[in-house]
Amino acid sequence: MEKGYKNCQSCGMPLKRDEKGGDTNADGSKSIMYCSRCYENGKFTRPDITVGQMKELVKGKLKEFGFPGFIAGFFTRNIPKLERWRK
Repeated sequence: MEKGYKNCQSCGMPLKRDEKGGDTNADGSKSIMYCSRCYENGKFTRPDITVGQMKELVKGKLKEFGFPGFIAGFFTRNIPKLERWRK
């Protein structure tokens, strides 16, 4: 049995904030690792994005929502440690 995650393992967004509650794997089962913005039908929505680009994308989104830059940086610092980016 796979363990559930609190945050998307690609972008770090809390999965409880995902309006779809996560997307689906290729077999139609619910993804317990990734949000619907990062993952659809068993594939990443941005397969070629780098970890650095993901950090900038998330930082930009947080700033759009009114978070100051240093807070956005704080929230994105752990993105490289998420499952998608571990190598």
